Amino acid sequence: MNVNDLANALKPAVLPGEHMHIYIAKEGKEKEQGVGYLDDGTMVVVEEGRRLVGKKVEVLVTSVLQTSAGRMIFTKLKEKDGGHSSSRDS
Repeated sequence: MNVNDLANALKPAVLPGEHMHIYIAKEGKEKEQGVGYLDDGTMVVVEEGRRLVGKKVEVLVTSVLQTSAGRMIFTKLKEKDGGHSSSRDS
């Protein structure tokens, strides 16, 4: 058995739509991206996360990409319901 295949099989499954908390460790390559890492070293890219480098945030998984170098998880910041969103009364 290939050791890399075994290591990948042991990584926790992450699916689009899941929420997670991530520490944004650095700026990403694209404009406004932040980057964090899971405990297993998986890279997590956070849209609009550049301004939050150095903070722990809640994110929503949008997609997961498996590459030859490993897995990458793409996320966006979870929207807070702190009164900034408009609500409609019936």
